Amino acid sequence: VYDRKIREIIQSLRLTEAFPGQEGKEAIITAYLNQNFYGNHSYGLKAAAKSYFNKSLADLTLGEVAILAAIPQSPTKFDLTKNAEEECLVALPEPTDGTEPECPADKIRLVVPSDTEIVIRRNYVLDRMQQFAVLTKGKYSAADYRQARQEEVVLADQRTAPWRAAHFVWQVREQLASILCPGESVDDCADEVDSGGYRVTTTLDWKMQAVTEKWVFVAARAPNAKDSRAVLRAYKIPAAQWNWILALRGHNIHNGAGAIIDYRTGEVLAYVGSASYNAKSNSKKFEPKFDVLSQGWRQPGSAIKPLNYIVGIDDGTLTAATMFMDVTTDFGRRWAPTQADGYERGPVRLRSALQFSLNIPAVKAGLIIGLDRLAQRNAEFGLTHPATAIPVTSMSIGTLESHPIDILSAYGAIANGGVLATRTTILKVTDSSGRTVWTSEENGPGRKVASPQAAYIITDILAGNTDRRVNPYWGKWAIFDGGKRRDAAYKTGTTQDNRDVAAYGYLAAPKDLDAPGLAVGIWMGNSNNDPNDGKLSLETSAPLWSAILTEVSKGLPMARFEDWQPDGLTSANVDVISGLLPGPGTARTIREIFIPGTVPTQHDNLRRLADIDEATGLLWQEGCTGPMVTKAFMDFSRVEPQFPTWQKYNRGWQARAARGAGVRGGPKGTRTIYFYNGAFHPYGAGWGGPFAPTEVCEPLPPSPTPCEEFFGICISFPPGDGPPHPKPTRTPRP
Repeated sequence: VYDRKIREIIQSLRLTEAFPGQEGKEAIITAYLNQNFYGNHSYGLKAAAKSYFNKSLADLTLGEVAILAAIPQSPTKFDLTKNAEEECLVALPEPTDGTEPECPADKIRLVVPSDTEIVIRRNYVLDRMQQFAVLTKGKYSAADYRQARQEEVVLADQRTAPWRAAHFVWQVREQLASILCPGESVDDCADEVDSGGYRVTTTLDWKMQAVTEKWVFVAARAPNAKDSRAVLRAYKIPAAQWNWILALRGHNIHNGAGAIIDYRTGEVLAYVGSASYNAKSNSKKFEPKFDVLSQGWRQPGSAIKPLNYIVGIDDGTLTAATMFMDVTTDFGRRWAPTQADGYERGPVRLRSALQFSLNIPAVKAGLIIGLDRLAQRNAEFGLTHPATAIPVTSMSIGTLESHPIDILSAYGAIANGGVLATRTTILKVTDSSGRTVWTSEENGPGRKVASPQAAYIITDILAGNTDRRVNPYWGKWAIFDGGKRRDAAYKTGTTQDNRDVAAYGYLAAPKDLDAPGLAVGIWMGNSNNDPNDGKLSLETSAPLWSAILTEVSKGLPMARFEDWQPDGLTSANVDVISGLLPGPGTARTIREIFIPGTVPTQHDNLRRLADIDEATGLLWQEGCTGPMVTKAFMDFSRVEPQFPTWQKYNRGWQARAARGAGVRGGPKGTRTIYFYNGAFHPYGAGWGGPFAPTEVCEPLPPSPTPCEEFFGICISFPPGDGPPHPKPTRTPRP
């Protein structure tokens, strides 16, 4: 950087020497203005005047001249079309069915709002012109400058032939700049990128792109159309898919985005940054030019959980059998997260906690792993966050904002056995003479971010989410082809306030190493980050994910995850509740897979023996009715010992659970319930067994002591004592 700046200074001195005086300066600035990039595909000031305002230079207003002068500092950021908003010139009727009325195309104008950075910079340019007036002294009055500052920035009609895969094209441009001008921004490399004569071969699969565009559009826009069914018919959406799409009407979801990658190579096969790049919109909730996938900072919600659990499994601090207490807990500063349904399920193993997306176990896992460790490992998986973001307890349930496309790549790393392939939109770049400048082989084979064993365990868990026998709720959106279910793994994410709903997942890779391993990521919400009215990802992004992946995989060979199981895994039977080795009280076991060295060595110890009065069912003490019997009872009061504050809430839950399901209590008044709810109990309607009573039986009152009768008087003696002499007998008198 310093060498370049020194060269620029020297070159500037030479240039001004070669073109001296006022005339020389005008020659230099003329050459600059005729070649500089102004955004909107415009090179040169005259081209910019034409593309933005449809005017010649001589016809520009003072305000328009100033705003063009302001653009070169950052042509991409200050591109007027990107900053413009559509305004409807006629009053639109109030919506009656939750849908947006459409403005007639000939009544729409493009206006750059006065509070945008480019208009603020225009006014700064005007201030400097007025202050110094180097070339324009006396040409403009104070009123002229005041009027120019107040002038609306209204653009000419920008309608052109629609781009194909427009958001993808912008991603190609970004990557091309990084190839041609390493370390420089797209703006600094604009001449090379846009007019360097390069030929770019991209990764795009047009059929997959068309499928993704179709489904994202109908999911996000059809529910907001005046005639939703007409849109579905026009796009030939199968009738079996109508219900979930029509159910989105009136729920304040106006935009969507989606992408498909080959997780083996990192190639981007389809990319839709918003529901329709070329659509017309006068709503801030649907800004079609905005690329949510790469430009939007969005909370992943529960979609972050696989990336956190894989760290714990890889580190050996967690296993798929680790038991957590799903109990509402105050984790500090009165933050006590709950599940969306307001239930506490008590003991759950990691496998079930991830499959059914339980929040409290995820938070506890993050604290066990360590928040700094999570942040470090998330960065290794390719996630970035806003500059102000710091590790916080809630990050384990996805509150740190990320770019959705990076989340998809991270899921691809799990699918790819722990190897993160470098994401690319370009296969090859050649120059104008046909010489190869760059190929995607320079990306290398990717980097290892997790062990293949940990990646396989997470995949094995998430694969249960497409099997209705394992997960009847998430399994609803399994991937089928010809009546056969494909091996697929996925996870959804819903932010706490429903601003973002997402789904990420992948298919098992084909045995043919040249065939793509498909991973799909979906986001739905609003461009301006408005929350929806309570719709969860399972009702929105999950069916969209399923629809896209089902169509693009149709006809591909069936593949199985187990075909890619790595060496170095072992399995063991564990107690279905505690996740420990079976103990004396174990009623049921389950087979679980482990990384060697992490198989539990401790036997189940959740069942405690207690002496019970069989007659009353209460704790035994001497003198009770009896008989005394010894029984085994569940006791969760001593689990999670490394976090004593958690145990307080565990004991409170146990007291409620002893009264059965549906008992409210705890910091948020949540209710006890058997895993998973009132209808699905894969491990029985209970928590592994009964709880010990807390009350002690009452001793029976003492029995009357037998007595000896002397001359009509009953005399009793202390136990063990007897009368001092044999009881006299009464002899009848003659």
